[in-house]
Amino acid sequence: MSDKDPGRDDLAGDTAAHSTASPYDDTDADGDGDGDAPPRALAARARRRRFLRWTAIGAAGVVLLGGAGAAWLYHDLVGGIDQKPVDGQLGGNRPKKLNKSLNILLLGSDTRAGDNAKYAADGVTGARSDTAVLLHLSPNRDQAVGISFPRDSMVKIPQCEKDGGGTVPAQFGMLNSAFSLAGPTCTWKTLESLTGIHIDHFVQVDFSGFKRMVDALGGVEICVDKPVDDPRAELHLKAGRQTVKGTQALGYVRARYSLGNGSDLERIQRQQKFMAAVVDKATSGSVLTDPAKTYKFLKAATRSLTTDDGLDLATMKKLADGLKGMDAGKVRFVTVPVEGYAPDPNRVQWNQAEATPLFDAIRHDNDLPAAPAKPAPAEQAPPAPGKVGVTVVAAGAPKAMVQRVVEQLGKRGFKVAKRTEKAAPAAESRLVYNPSAEAQASALARDVPDALLTADGSAPAGGVRLVLGRNGVHFAQQTLNKITGGVKAGQKNPCA
Repeated sequence: MSDKDPGRDDLAGDTAAHSTASPYDDTDADGDGDGDAPPRALAARARRRRFLRWTAIGAAGVVLLGGAGAAWLYHDLVGGIDQKPVDGQLGGNRPKKLNKSLNILLLGSDTRAGDNAKYAADGVTGARSDTAVLLHLSPNRDQAVGISFPRDSMVKIPQCEKDGGGTVPAQFGMLNSAFSLAGPTCTWKTLESLTGIHIDHFVQVDFSGFKRMVDALGGVEICVDKPVDDPRAELHLKAGRQTVKGTQALGYVRARYSLGNGSDLERIQRQQKFMAAVVDKATSGSVLTDPAKTYKFLKAATRSLTTDDGLDLATMKKLADGLKGMDAGKVRFVTVPVEGYAPDPNRVQWNQAEATPLFDAIRHDNDLPAAPAKPAPAEQAPPAPGKVGVTVVAAGAPKAMVQRVVEQLGKRGFKVAKRTEKAAPAAESRLVYNPSAEAQASALARDVPDALLTADGSAPAGGVRLVLGRNGVHFAQQTLNKITGGVKAGQKNPCA
């Protein structure tokens, strides 16, 4: 996938970078409201690897709650955040919020105004959000998933209201155009309508803000397999592992033609690795154990943020309090599954068959136990779906349901027999198996939990029979633990 806009050099990278640094470099507090505690106590708490406790907005809120003597810190830090009203622009037809998870839309603005004027190119005006990342924090705040949405995605954009009044009609176009049409709330509204996920807040940052935050972290480690000399992206790197700051860091996430294959998807993968490195750097203790560095970072972050007006002090405190147990290894970045867009090879469209389970996992993420259960005695794990042979038997279930079950089993990786068998109508659906195939039956039962497990010594030994009665079956939701791939924080990336 290539970009036909010669006046812009990898604006997606710029925005993703801002998204990357802004929200994850934003929480530095412990979440217990003791922002005026002695430096030794703060250092002890900071050594504990806890992801997102260093969110700027969350930390600033916690610092304020440390006492009246810290109020000046709130005004100095949080006072720099620009907040926008959003409720009136989102409308009433929104996805329902199903649980206590928190979904924050991270946007990067490529505006050339103010400090960003030096990035202006001939013919490039206004602002876009070339990268959007939806950060999902599980109800217990013990794991997080960041979903990247390629800017070149061709999508349906709903009618949106502009900040200054007036509306933009619904239309079909590139995802990043929603921001330029009607600002961050239009991107918010678009993604809610496409994913069915209720978004709680948005955080936006620009080029200069990204540079300031990376500098405040002391730089971020990257790795390239060969030297890079790209004047267009202001990027000059030696081969190997190295730490980049400000302009070089911005150039690294912006570069398109000097790194990778030039596609937007490859650049997103690089940005996700950079996000993971940011998480690692901030949780390593090199920033959090030094109060002066902590303040410097928070100051840089809050000078760079725009948020919705619902992200108030109480919400910041609640967010910070809930993030005490998350470490870098529980953070994963993935990209929404895409496929080629036939009318234009430079664009993509979402692969709905693969994207829907991902959105369902985010939408239905349920509360988990506050403390992990004691480990159960070791036992043999059920085989993977690809090792489970399934014969579907129609026994009273409607034809359409039988077909849907066959398709769903295939999508989930099970080896489904090509021929669907028939049996006498029955009220209940059953999962019939030979005792020798108990492990296969257990694996299938995880996905169809309401089918009655029925051991039958006369059943074929080579697989499992799913007998669909009149009540049919319901498939279990694919939870966050089933989201695979992407980039994980807390792991060293190889030099390649």
